Amino acid sequence: MGNKQINLKNGVICIFSGLLLTACATPPPKNPENICDIFFENHDWYDAAKAMQNTWGTPIHVPIAMMYQESSFKHNASPPMRYFWFIPIGRVSSAYGYAQAKTMTWDDYQRETGHRWADRDNFSDAIDFMGWFTYKTHKINGVSKWDAYGQYLNYHEGWGGYRKKSYNKKPWLKKVSHRVDSRAKRYAQQLKTCKDNLDSSWLWRLFFD
Repeated sequence: MGNKQINLKNGVICIFSGLLLTACATPPPKNPENICDIFFENHDWYDAAKAMQNTWGTPIHVPIAMMYQESSFKHNASPPMRYFWFIPIGRVSSAYGYAQAKTMTWDDYQRETGHRWADRDNFSDAIDFMGWFTYKTHKINGVSKWDAYGQYLNYHEGWGGYRKKSYNKKPWLKKVSHRVDSRAKRYAQQLKTCKDNLDSSWLWRLFFD
């Protein structure tokens, strides 16, 4: 087989693989304002969120509200590009995926949990990462796992930045954190109305799928 044929074959494989990965990617929920709709549309997300809660003790509505703010539930969300004149020179930060986790923090998560194969564009891994982060925030800075406002400030500023109260110089961040807190409280109320149905459908799938 000639070089041209090999290159063509490899190109076709790459294109097909890219299309397959795109087809397999879960699109954002149709109604992200309602946590019940989110989980009924993607029931495996509910399973992952429950597993996160069981592992880290963080209530489901807190990281889901934070994730909405960070990525709008886009699996491949990334910060905007930086430009030198019109030439792109890289992303504003290394944040990526559902949780917008930065590379260094993600590496810490993988090392501490042993989840070496975890991916930032996988919902189950991303929600577990957020559970780990909120657990650490509670342990390091004493912020309740139920306190979406304080948890988001830590998530944005880092544990050291939160201790230094860097957020006091960012009134816009406080507004965003209040928005996350309000959404988390709405999610909590919504989840109470559909949790039994979500759990029963989970049990049904467990035994009859």
